[in-house]
Amino acid sequence: MERLLKEIRAACCVSQERLAELLGTTFATVNRWENGRAMPGRMAQDKLMELCEVQRIPLYDLVVKHIKEQAEVDLAFDRIPLFHGSKSGLSGPIAPISRSHCDFGAGFYMGTDPIQPLTLVCDFEKSKFYAVSLKLEGLSVLEVQADLTWAMLVAYHRGKMEPAKDSLLYQQYSKMSEGHDILIGPIANDRMFYVLDNFFQGNITDVALVQSLSALQLGQQYVAITEKACGQIQIEKEISLSHLERRCLQIVSEQNRTRGINLANEICKRHRREGRYFDEILDGAVGG
Repeated sequence: MERLLKEIRAACCVSQERLAELLGTTFATVNRWENGRAMPGRMAQDKLMELCEVQRIPLYDLVVKHIKEQAEVDLAFDRIPLFHGSKSGLSGPIAPISRSHCDFGAGFYMGTDPIQPLTLVCDFEKSKFYAVSLKLEGLSVLEVQADLTWAMLVAYHRGKMEPAKDSLLYQQYSKMSEGHDILIGPIANDRMFYVLDNFFQGNITDVALVQSLSALQLGQQYVAITEKACGQIQIEKEISLSHLERRCLQIVSEQNRTRGINLANEICKRHRREGRYFDEILDGAVGG
């Protein structure tokens, strides 16, 4: 964290002595922090956040830049750089053991953008962030675009299609992942969770959903759903998150979620009379 502390102090345009005064500590303590010989406690980190707010320092940008720099790795040409967040840290071999009701079912989830896994785990004190890499050679890959097919596949894995269990539509999505090792598709982040749930609950149509997908600029996730795929994943770096970093990510993530939901609501209002509702799609599948 020492590099981040130096960048915060530089952005505030203060000396170590002045920063110590502002935080209610000593020059020697700040010096130890910046040399990596000690870590500021929670109270000091909270004061740092308050100082950044008063000074209008873009702390979130500094935090993200700092984490991205830590996550940088040199990889062989045949390996893809990805990111993973864990609420309590990884232990043992990588395996496809996430909850079965995740977007694409049980698997090991990795994102192309570090922000998504960071926001998923920043609420947890023991969370860890990982830079990982994946070798696709020899793996069967299914890529799904940000459209209704993706939404219905998510619906299947989240158990939302049970009313149509005996239909061809249900069978289509139950078998879509068969024979594949890796699934690639959009990430249903906090903003899209909101829109998807509204779709599944019958509050918005498929047209409004697809329009929202286009506007919210979702990141991509790679999901290893077989042991073979997991065997081709390497953990490149494990990065612990400080209290300051987690709090900063929490605050900005909530702000972004609120903005995303407001945007989605506007889009859904514009298209509320177009397309079909989720229950109409299921009823049509059962009736057909």
